[in-house]
Amino acid sequence: MNEIIFLIEEAAEGGYTARALGASIFTEADNVGELHNQLRDAVQCHFDEEMQPKMIRLHFVHEEVIAV
Repeated sequence: MNEIIFLIEEAAEGGYTARALGASIFTEADNVGELHNQLRDAVQCHFDEEMQPKMIRLHFVHEEVIAV
């Protein structure tokens, strides 16, 4: 596997949540730097060494609401 993609969203209580697309991996963190570390750890724990993706791609989703 060359890469794994995570959907990153801001958590309602603060911080971020990350959910992998195509794998059962979920993690959360208080800030982006901590999220990077959590994602590396989660990917290493989920995959055997020879199956680990070479790249972790993050897709940040930002929801914004405006009044009409």
